[in-house]
Amino acid sequence: MPVERPVSEADQPAVDRRRPRTHDESQMDTLRRLPALRVLDQLPVPVVAVTAKGTVLFANDAMAELLGLTRDELQASSFQDVFETPLQSDSAVTELQRHANTLVRLSHADGSVVRAVMSRSALQRADDDIALVTFHDLTEQLWLQGR
Repeated sequence: MPVERPVSEADQPAVDRRRPRTHDESQMDTLRRLPALRVLDQLPVPVVAVTAKGTVLFANDAMAELLGLTRDELQASSFQDVFETPLQSDSAVTELQRHANTLVRLSHADGSVVRAVMSRSALQRADDDIALVTFHDLTEQLWLQGR
């Protein structure tokens, strides 16, 4: 008699949970129904969501790779652990908004510095207590230019 082993998530095939588009549904309606975290997860651009206290709520694989960490390691850390640009406020969200569209310094797991341009937060209301930002790595380009 074969021994049954527990089925892990890795053993399961990826399931596409989207409903087929109906004839009266627009392409925009289809986009609106996509789960945001799944979309962010698939982006090849480093993305991170951070709370005012600096807790990393979400990081995609590209962000973890940029810093030489696993997603679990990154999400278990505080954003202040990797954000080398000096903070002048108690709120990480305020600081990320202040440094939007500027060159920032991030700590790589190997001890090196990653220089990247950070986007504005996708969440822009005054009462948002979360910042959702992307990064564009300029380290190699700056290194080649001798900066």
